[in-house]
Amino acid sequence: MIYRHVLFAADFSEEALKVGARAKAIAERCGARLSVIHVVEDMNIILGGGYELLPVLPELPDETMLRESRIALGKLAERLNIGDAELWVVNAPSTKEGVFAAVENHGVDLIVVGSHGRHGLSLLLGSTANAVLHGATCDVLAVRI
Repeated sequence: MIYRHVLFAADFSEEALKVGARAKAIAERCGARLSVIHVVEDMNIILGGGYELLPVLPELPDETMLRESRIALGKLAERLNIGDAELWVVNAPSTKEGVFAAVENHGVDLIVVGSHGRHGLSLLLGSTANAVLHGATCDVLAVRI
């Protein structure tokens, strides 16, 4: 299969390097565009939808996490030597929703995500990988980590 736009859904674990390397290799082999996304899940939901009960904060949690995630994503891209990739840090209610929005808005035809067995069951994906795999409108590669 020839892909035109590969999306690497990244977290910042050491295992992300393996998943990112696979996404990079596929994009290079296909001559595809490579994008990397990290989703910061919406703190508004966790905080109950309003900040009115919190003490005065110099910066809202989402803003801090987005800024720190942009820095971490840039460092991950450097480690993977993918300086030409598009790097996206987005805020969404869930990682799945952030990834799916990127797929729809940017014409992604392959999502590359890491998966891992839990509790010794080698076929069980992580919850994010499972949600992406079962809800995506394009191909998904779950890289075993």
